[in-house]
Amino acid sequence: MTHKICNSKGTTVILNDMGAGIVSVLFRDKNGENSDIVLGYKDTKDYFQDGPCAGKTPGRYANRIEKGLFTLDGKEYRLAVNNGPNHLHGGPLGFANLEWTATPIAENKLEFSLESPDGDEGYPGSLSIKVAYTISEEDVISLEFEASTDAVTIINLTNHTYWNLRGENSGCIFDHTLQINAAGWLPTSDSLIPTGFISPVEGTPMDFRTPKKIGQDIKADFPALKYGKGYDNCWVIDGASGELRQAAILSDEVSGRRLEVWTDQPGIQVYTGNWLSKSPISKSGRPYNDYDGVAMECQNFPDAINKPGFPSPILRPCETYRRKIEYRLSIVK
Repeated sequence: MTHKICNSKGTTVILNDMGAGIVSVLFRDKNGENSDIVLGYKDTKDYFQDGPCAGKTPGRYANRIEKGLFTLDGKEYRLAVNNGPNHLHGGPLGFANLEWTATPIAENKLEFSLESPDGDEGYPGSLSIKVAYTISEEDVISLEFEASTDAVTIINLTNHTYWNLRGENSGCIFDHTLQINAAGWLPTSDSLIPTGFISPVEGTPMDFRTPKKIGQDIKADFPALKYGKGYDNCWVIDGASGELRQAAILSDEVSGRRLEVWTDQPGIQVYTGNWLSKSPISKSGRPYNDYDGVAMECQNFPDAINKPGFPSPILRPCETYRRKIEYRLSIVK
């Protein structure tokens, strides 16, 4: 089932119970014409177990855990391996493939909730989760994540929307301009598991501190770009984790649309839709092609539970997990 939130300017966000996800965002261009600027499917049934995880809230742990293994308080846990040799986005039936309970709060706000039992996909502890979506009069889409547990567990929540500011049916995003406010990034193995080190972006194709076209370096002879057939990497956002700050800016000259991504998360995984060609039929009635959208997933670092130097993903019963993402839309004429 889908739900709509909107503001008085006509900016509209369509949300889906399946995965507590964003199905559509209708936003005006520099000529005042509204278009849908996020990728999605014609048939809502296709959101179940879709490979791209379009628009949804993956979990219990977004991104990858090496070999699906981790140790917590001296006990080893084994998770499903569903992405090559690794665990991805909480497993085959993670949060992105579950029906959440939707509660309308106001015309511009809706809250999803989910109960994840102890042992769900191999994770310990019963977890209660809430994701609240709000659209402001200033065209800011705010996502607030909250979770609590009855036993020690790990958690990493994000949003997996694919953006194309020219319109969801407009094709490749290589001409979009991207800025990432990060001096460091996480090198990985060929299966996209971080090495545990933070490397400087300077002098590499990973440097987006000065805005550049997504396609400028995407075909460069660089290991990270070879491993993922494009960008599928985590950047270490400048500034203090836990404080709301600007992580990235995506813009499109043709439409005049601009999207600022703000978060209190430590990292941002940028995925340039490198394998979208196998996705279900789109809202516009055709299969998407590779690189038709870009996901900017604000989150903790991949495999953080197995990397002592990374921010801890551990949640204990005495704590409450709270994280925030803002998508700030505007027009540049």
